[in-house]
Amino acid sequence: MRVNLAHVQHPAQAGGSINFAVFDARSSSGTRTDNATLLAQLTMRVRANRLRVDQSVLTYMQDGRLQFFGDKPLVEFLSRNGLPRWTNHLDA
Repeated sequence: MRVNLAHVQHPAQAGGSINFAVFDARSSSGTRTDNATLLAQLTMRVRANRLRVDQSVLTYMQDGRLQFFGDKPLVEFLSRNGLPRWTNHLDA
Protein backbone atom coordinates (compact mmCIF):
# COMPACT_ATOMS: atom_id res chain seq x y z
CA MET A 1 0.00 0.00 0.00
CA ARG A 2 1.33 3.42 -0.95
CA VAL A 3 0.50 6.26 1.46
CA ASN A 4 0.79 9.92 0.48
CA LEU A 5 2.50 12.06 3.10
CA ALA A 6 2.80 15.79 3.67
CA HIS A 7 5.68 16.73 5.98
CA VAL A 8 5.41 20.42 6.81
CA GLN A 9 7.16 22.88 9.09
CA HIS A 10 4.90 25.75 10.18
CA PRO A 11 5.39 28.67 12.60
CA ALA A 12 4.06 27.88 16.08
CA GLN A 13 1.83 30.35 17.92
CA ALA A 14 4.23 30.44 20.88
CA GLY A 15 7.23 31.07 18.62
CA GLY A 16 9.56 28.66 16.91
CA SER A 17 8.10 26.11 14.56
CA ILE A 18 6.13 22.88 14.56
CA ASN A 19 6.71 19.95 12.25
CA PHE A 20 3.72 17.90 11.29
CA ALA A 21 2.88 14.90 9.16
CA VAL A 22 -0.38 14.36 7.31
CA PHE A 23 -1.05 10.85 6.01
CA ASP A 24 -3.54 10.03 3.25
CA ALA A 25 -4.72 6.85 4.95
CA ARG A 26 -7.37 5.18 7.09
CA SER A 27 -7.43 1.80 8.77
CA SER A 28 -9.42 -0.85 6.91
CA SER A 29 -12.00 -1.04 9.72
CA GLY A 30 -12.15 2.72 10.30
CA THR A 31 -12.48 2.31 14.07
CA ARG A 32 -10.84 4.81 16.43
CA THR A 33 -8.61 2.10 17.88
CA ASP A 34 -7.40 0.87 14.50
CA ASN A 35 -6.94 4.44 13.19
CA ALA A 36 -4.88 5.27 16.29
CA THR A 37 -2.73 2.18 15.74
CA LEU A 38 -2.20 3.02 12.06
CA LEU A 39 -1.35 6.64 12.86
CA ALA A 40 1.21 5.54 15.47
CA GLN A 41 2.80 3.07 13.03
CA LEU A 42 3.04 5.61 10.20
CA THR A 43 4.40 8.30 12.52
CA MET A 44 7.09 5.92 13.81
CA ARG A 45 8.10 5.05 10.23
CA VAL A 46 8.50 8.71 9.31
CA ARG A 47 10.53 9.39 12.46
CA ALA A 48 12.70 6.35 11.68
CA ASN A 49 13.52 8.10 8.39
CA ARG A 50 14.88 11.01 10.44
CA LEU A 51 12.01 13.40 9.86
CA ARG A 52 10.93 15.42 12.86
CA VAL A 53 7.23 15.04 13.65
CA ASP A 54 5.64 16.94 16.53
CA GLN A 55 2.02 16.20 15.54
CA SER A 56 0.41 13.92 12.98
CA VAL A 57 -2.99 13.07 11.48
CA LEU A 58 -4.67 10.70 9.10
CA THR A 59 -6.89 12.21 6.44
CA TYR A 60 -9.45 10.37 4.34
CA MET A 61 -12.82 10.70 2.63
CA GLN A 62 -15.88 9.29 4.39
CA ASP A 63 -19.43 9.75 3.15
CA GLY A 64 -18.18 12.38 0.69
CA ARG A 65 -16.52 14.47 3.41
CA LEU A 66 -12.88 14.99 4.23
CA GLN A 67 -12.13 13.58 7.69
CA PHE A 68 -9.15 14.07 9.98
CA PHE A 69 -8.00 11.79 12.79
CA GLY A 70 -5.10 12.54 15.10
CA ASP A 71 -3.61 15.30 17.23
CA LYS A 72 -6.43 17.73 18.06
CA PRO A 73 -4.51 21.00 17.47
CA LEU A 74 -3.42 19.77 14.04
CA VAL A 75 -6.94 18.57 13.19
CA GLU A 76 -8.26 22.05 14.07
CA PHE A 77 -5.51 23.75 12.04
CA LEU A 78 -6.15 21.60 8.96
CA SER A 79 -9.93 22.02 9.31
CA ARG A 80 -9.44 25.79 9.06
CA ASN A 81 -6.63 25.86 6.49
CA GLY A 82 -7.10 22.77 4.32
CA LEU A 83 -4.70 20.05 3.30
CA PRO A 84 -1.09 20.79 2.39
CA ARG A 85 0.40 19.32 -0.78
CA TRP A 86 1.76 15.81 -0.60
CA THR A 87 5.54 15.97 -0.30
CA ASN A 88 6.50 12.29 0.01
CA HIS A 89 5.07 8.79 0.09
CA LEU A 90 5.52 5.65 2.16
CA ASP A 91 5.23 2.08 0.98
CA ALA A 92 3.49 0.29 3.81
